Amino acid sequence: MDDGMNSASIIAILAVALVNGAAAQEKHQATGKQGEAHAIHRPSEIKWQKGPPSIPTGAEFAILEGDPTKEGFFTMRIRVPDGYKIPPHIHPGTEHVTVLSGTFNFGMGEKFDKSATQEMPAGTFGFWPAGMKHFVWVKGETVIQLHGVGPWKIEYLNPADDPRKAKEPANK
Repeated sequence: MDDGMNSASIIAILAVALVNGAAAQEKHQATGKQGEAHAIHRPSEIKWQKGPPSIPTGAEFAILEGDPTKEGFFTMRIRVPDGYKIPPHIHPGTEHVTVLSGTFNFGMGEKFDKSATQEMPAGTFGFWPAGMKHFVWVKGETVIQLHGVGPWKIEYLNPADDPRKAKEPANK
């Protein structure tokens, strides 16, 4: 009989934990983040900013949810001009990309090779695991939406490709 009471107690505790976990997930889905009301981002109302500084110049971005520099869920968009390239790099977390417009060309490996990329036209979704070496280039002005769990970071395989590093004068 003791075993039955212990099992019943464990089942009750697990049931309460499951209900509480489901309620917390439902709250996040309804609000985007704890304490925040829902948000709707119409294309004409999105506020684009220069940067982010971790990718080559010419890009613009807009944060739609959360803060990609901190722990937690985030959603952001990045808009880049025709021919834009990001050299080989990795991310410490899984990257989730939806192509909203233009063509995003995705390649794997340590060397930038335009001919070894997979074309991702508008409407395509892709994700790649943490630490996967990859590079990109775009055809036409391209907008992608990134989402995931932060902090989002980019680490270039060749440190000289990192736009955050100040260029040294040639004649010092």
